[in-house]
Amino acid sequence: MERNQVEPSVLVLMTAYNGENWINLQVETILQQKNINLKLFISVDLSTDATYEKCITLAQIHENITVLEYGERFGGAAQNFFRLIRDVDFEPFDYVAFADQDDIWFDSKLSHAILQLNERKADAFSSDVIAFWENGKQRLVKKSYSQKKYDYIFEAAGPGCTYVFRQEPFSLFKQFLLNNQQLSQKLALHDWTAYAFFRSNGMKWWIDDKPLMLYRQHAKNQVGYNYGLKAIISRLSLIQKKWYRNQILLIMQVINLSKANDFILKRSFLIKNFYQLRRRTRDAMFLLVMIILGVF
Repeated sequence: MERNQVEPSVLVLMTAYNGENWINLQVETILQQKNINLKLFISVDLSTDATYEKCITLAQIHENITVLEYGERFGGAAQNFFRLIRDVDFEPFDYVAFADQDDIWFDSKLSHAILQLNERKADAFSSDVIAFWENGKQRLVKKSYSQKKYDYIFEAAGPGCTYVFRQEPFSLFKQFLLNNQQLSQKLALHDWTAYAFFRSNGMKWWIDDKPLMLYRQHAKNQVGYNYGLKAIISRLSLIQKKWYRNQILLIMQVINLSKANDFILKRSFLIKNFYQLRRRTRDAMFLLVMIILGVF
């Protein structure tokens, strides 16, 4: 594949697990992306339905689809994405993008991301999305609040399915994962890990306010869109069980945050700098209350 072509080349990395009901439609919307040359690699976690067989059929129909060797149980999207990053050669491509198995992409999703990356001289891109449910309900998921000094330690840049990277800095992320395989196996969220790596290494990340896809919500979502009382209760549970704090500690360890002497995971420091911990003011205030109450 020629690197100096008129249309940019994009490698899309998709993970799948028990997604036979949605994967055909998602792949169709990926293949319909405008003004790019695209190659799709799919890694299927060991499933109990026909997801793998459907992916093989898609690969037989479309020469730009490759399905990785099947049979391993990854246990979550993060480890499956890390497998794709480690095993796929993306050196021939200009850009790398993440994809889930069950969303619906607008046909300008990738071309718009690439335009923004170039105009803003950014290394990575993410965006707002529109959550949708089977009953027809839709809701804007806004993630494009102003970035804060320490937000990457406490949250992702938004749903990983919106992420698009320049190939060169993404190659550094791949090497980072190869160098930290034992630690990365403990990480639960690939999108948070990627955001933390890019930001902690001084690379520019643009979060766009234009939603470029429909973000499917259903009972099998590993993360999904959290809102309302149920989401607050779920978030409190994760904080009380120290899952959130432990993931933060892992993120700090993996990206070697100790080299940044201006951040300390101590109560007094967090209270003083709470506004810099999360992008959305409401989330920063919520975290502040948890810190003051000693729950965090």
